[in-house]
Amino acid sequence: MPNTRRRGPAGVRVLVAAVLGLASAVAVAPAAVAAPAVPPRPAAHAGQGWVGAWEASPAVGLSSPAGAQSGSSIRQVVHLSAGGAAVRIRLSNRFGTAPLTLGHVTVAVRAADGAQAVSGTLREVTFHGAPSATVPAGADVTADPAVLPVRPGADLLVTAYLPVVSGPVTTHPLAQQTSYYAPGGDHAGDVSGDAYTGTFGRWYYLTGVDVCDPPMRGSLVTLGDSITDGADSTAGANHRWPDYLARRIQTLPLSRRLGVLNAGISGNRLLLDGGSYGVNALARFDEDVLSRADVRTIIVLEGINDIQQSPHQTDPAKITSAYETIAARAHARGIKVIGATLTPFKGWSVYDDTLEATREAVNAYIRSSRIFDAVIDFDAATRDPADPLALSPAYDSGDHLHPNDAGYQAMAAAIDLTRL
Repeated sequence: MPNTRRRGPAGVRVLVAAVLGLASAVAVAPAAVAAPAVPPRPAAHAGQGWVGAWEASPAVGLSSPAGAQSGSSIRQVVHLSAGGAAVRIRLSNRFGTAPLTLGHVTVAVRAADGAQAVSGTLREVTFHGAPSATVPAGADVTADPAVLPVRPGADLLVTAYLPVVSGPVTTHPLAQQTSYYAPGGDHAGDVSGDAYTGTFGRWYYLTGVDVCDPPMRGSLVTLGDSITDGADSTAGANHRWPDYLARRIQTLPLSRRLGVLNAGISGNRLLLDGGSYGVNALARFDEDVLSRADVRTIIVLEGINDIQQSPHQTDPAKITSAYETIAARAHARGIKVIGATLTPFKGWSVYDDTLEATREAVNAYIRSSRIFDAVIDFDAATRDPADPLALSPAYDSGDHLHPNDAGYQAMAAAIDLTRL
């Protein structure tokens, strides 16, 4: 099914041709490891015609994870928050120690469940016009656009044949989505999913999908930790709070719609790195937020892991200082920043009065500070009226920290769309 604004084949070609010169070249850049003194790019990418439709922030490099071996094809499933006339994918070798070889890459619309593509939708992906690419260690690559009409809420299959896997695989550990691999060579061009006999539950190398859709307003990035990443939501159902938000946004007129990009990493912190939890939010801010297509708004929900993980941060000023840095860097690009209060965690394994006092002080700052352009009160939306320090039983996944599907839906419902 095409995007809601119908275009004939000629219209699609004209639209994509209009943006090719600005957006089709391979962009290879070293991964950010620290906050630069000067932003490396202009504030908005307006006018290029590209909107972010999906993101997974790379968090860690893994050696020989399931399916990502030499000679295999990996077929990954991603759920698009926006539709358009063409797609453009981004892959990363950020945590690799050797070049990444992409032997053959395709995109297609997924047919129902599994690894089957919709007939007639499979497209070859090129890199500067070449059918393969080599990505240096520590770098990202953006593919040429592929003319493929997609609708909001569609599942896209991104398939890569990996002739040689010689270094740690750049990975997003918590996908909450099943993807597929074929161990017997190049099956990137298969419409059928029959060769894809293995499954995995992470995302490998793939970090972004943009769509060509000029009438849309731009992109919104949700910067966060496991609560944004969708921990304990129903796998395969797209019940993370950014997913629910994306579905709400799609009910708006086209000129007010935003693609929603999920830059959550489970366990992530504002101030400290954490192994498989990724580099801290300040260090990854440029690559995972500012570098994305036409970013207009950021929602920040980070800080609970700084409080509850060891070493515990019990000085609220350190956390609020990080918010101020994020807001200043975004505002320098003309990007709106929305602060979100930290949700309750009474009953979580390390909960105590000192950590709770820190959370409450941080939330008081978020609600009263003028550094944010708007505030979303996720604390108020998810707490138990009978015990405001705890999640509502209706929204608790059972561990007293992570919401369940209903909790994530309540979070998305608490967002005033007019403030985005």
